Amino acid sequence: MEKTYPVYTLKNECNDCYKCIRGCHVKAIRIQGGSASVINDKCLACGHCVTICPVGAKKVRNDIDKVKTLLLTGKDVYVSLAPSWAGVYNFPKEKMIAALKKLGFAGVSETALGAQEVSIQTAKMLNQAESGLFISSACPVIDDYIRLYKPEFAKNITPIASPALTHAGLLKDIYGQDIKVVFIGPCIAKKNEADRHPDLISVALTFDELNYWLKEEFIDVKNIDVNSDCKFVPESAYEGALYPLEGGMNETIKRVGIEKDDVTFLGVSSLEAFDKSLQHINPEKITNKIFVEALGCPGGCINGPCLSSEKSRILITSDIYANTQYREDIPKEPKKVVPEEYKPEPVEKVEYSIEQVTKALKKISKHVPEDELNCGGCGYSSCREFVNALIAGDAETSMCVSYMRKIAVRKAAAMLRCMPSAVVIVDSNMEIVEANDSFEQMFLGDMYEIFASRQDGLMGASIERIVPFSELFKSALETGKDIHLEHYNIKDKVYDISIFTIEDNELIGAVIEDVTKSEIDRSKIAKKAREVITKNIATVQEIASLLGEHMVETELLLNSIAEGFDTNIGEDKK
Repeated sequence: MEKTYPVYTLKNECNDCYKCIRGCHVKAIRIQGGSASVINDKCLACGHCVTICPVGAKKVRNDIDKVKTLLLTGKDVYVSLAPSWAGVYNFPKEKMIAALKKLGFAGVSETALGAQEVSIQTAKMLNQAESGLFISSACPVIDDYIRLYKPEFAKNITPIASPALTHAGLLKDIYGQDIKVVFIGPCIAKKNEADRHPDLISVALTFDELNYWLKEEFIDVKNIDVNSDCKFVPESAYEGALYPLEGGMNETIKRVGIEKDDVTFLGVSSLEAFDKSLQHINPEKITNKIFVEALGCPGGCINGPCLSSEKSRILITSDIYANTQYREDIPKEPKKVVPEEYKPEPVEKVEYSIEQVTKALKKISKHVPEDELNCGGCGYSSCREFVNALIAGDAETSMCVSYMRKIAVRKAAAMLRCMPSAVVIVDSNMEIVEANDSFEQMFLGDMYEIFASRQDGLMGASIERIVPFSELFKSALETGKDIHLEHYNIKDKVYDISIFTIEDNELIGAVIEDVTKSEIDRSKIAKKAREVITKNIATVQEIASLLGEHMVETELLLNSIAEGFDTNIGEDKK
């Protein structure tokens, strides 16, 4: 099991539903052996596959043990707490700080402090610029999306590190370069950010991980004791607390001040929306100043993948606004600037030949353009996109729903053809859905040749016009009960009939055998047997009668002999 990347799959739990592929904007999923796995080099760690997996097979790397190890080093470890915490948790900041310090942290600081420095530096940059397209660097999902999939826009990302990285740099400047910083928030992609910048952020945890850890340590946040040391360090944040909301960054930049009021501020949240916003645009031809606050999650960080909260997003948003403080005098120069260069690392796009694509299409029974349904059942938007993944080894033929249906139909048809018994499937309208050749031969008589030549055979025909016992089918459909009849006599025929439910009140099947001939043969045999038995009985009776006559004659003869002996003996005595 691969756990080094922030997102991984429990293969034994994956039920090959392909929902993760459908939901992945960049198709960073590989199917092998019916199991989905994340393609690390293509993944943005947006976490969408984690949230939509119906069986929970997609998991987030747990880094709690890494933090515990940090705490054992003896060095001070500070928390950079994402501003969305104020909307997620239903307890005061003092209790939140107390709980985190009880886990072993030296201090708790708001990531929003870093956000404020980013806003100041961004406003300064926009004021100095003449024109151009500027894309915010606050969201690591957006940053990676541009670097990997829209490399032509990499130079348009503002060359400023994210609020989290800036905040970590600020904390190190204040408390010493040897301190450790642990980010805690709703974002999985922050784990990638931390992995790439271990000099600033040692570990990134999610709110879900924090909740698990608190439960593990039996820390009841709502009832925890607080003291005067339960304060954010070095100070509480102000307008930077708006960053997790769509439009929040734009608002903070405007509060800093745009000198000429010549910047167009736009807010875009979700990868899909951001992707569309970049269509048909050439940043080289932009003559005004456009700043795009780009966020990977719809609505902003308050919809992060690891923000497990039963609160409505309206209430979360409301609570964040309620907990935000505003400054009247915002500095024009940042305390801390962490420069960042976003180098393009485009994912390799392999162009396959027509021959390769055609061959792959034939593997899934797509022989002509009309066969390409583009149904999306495989998770890909088109059959062509799917076969590209198939050629690349990221997909399997079994993912094609229409292909597998054809295979199933063919197998079923082959089985039906091979069955010696008559088989028929009937729908709720009493119309034939499927029937094998044995059924047609059994009930069509002289009409068999006509229907046998039709491509659809008896499909759509009324069962009531075909079989003389259609009332049995109607009964099975209405009651949902199976029917099994042996030696069912109707007219001059005898049938063995089994009618069974396929879908309740919608679809039934029947297996029918004509046993008329065997019954006739059986009656003939029985008649012969009875004749033999009768003759045998008569013979026995005759033999018995003859034996009886012989016994009588023998008895008379013996009696006469005996009587003769008795007479002679008497004369001798005299």
